[in-house]
Amino acid sequence: MGAIAGALAEQRAALLPLLASRAYRHGTFTLASGRSSDHYVNCKPVSLAGPGLALLGALLLDQVEPEAVAVAGLTLGADPLVSAVAMRAALDGRELDALIVRKEAKGHGTGAWLEGPLPAAGSRITVLEDVVTTGGSSRKAVTQLREAGYVVERVVTIVDRQEGGLEAMTAAGLDLRSLFLLEEVAAAAASATGG
Repeated sequence: MGAIAGALAEQRAALLPLLASRAYRHGTFTLASGRSSDHYVNCKPVSLAGPGLALLGALLLDQVEPEAVAVAGLTLGADPLVSAVAMRAALDGRELDALIVRKEAKGHGTGAWLEGPLPAAGSRITVLEDVVTTGGSSRKAVTQLREAGYVVERVVTIVDRQEGGLEAMTAAGLDLRSLFLLEEVAAAAASATGG
């Protein structure tokens, strides 16, 4: 294992307990999709904390396509992620901008869907997401980016809830990369609590 791969493995190992203790809950929950679940994952307590953000910046950047000139994601969950990845890229000497995709067009001014330094049409962009359940939020971001003239083929998420998101992305011609599967986070949480 090379030095970079070793460092990434260490960062991944450090991130898992943060997700298990701060982002994961077991119980009975209604998800944004309307589905009921025994598992709830909210990555914001990790992605909005300095240590978690530092780990996420490096780990997500590693999954961004080498040809990508920007990372983008649907507000609000992806906001800290695209910022962390753009900053990590800058520290590594790579030019990579961050874009935020609005949930609806801006109601004033230009009526823009996208915020940030817009690259030239035809540029490749990687979409970032905090949690993928059915893939609906990610696909909405992809649709807006493609309609703006960008090439989008990959989505990178922190946690795949393993509830059809991978299949939906694959059917839409997208490559979904996940830092963790829900089963890994749930197992780490159960192990930490002795359950």
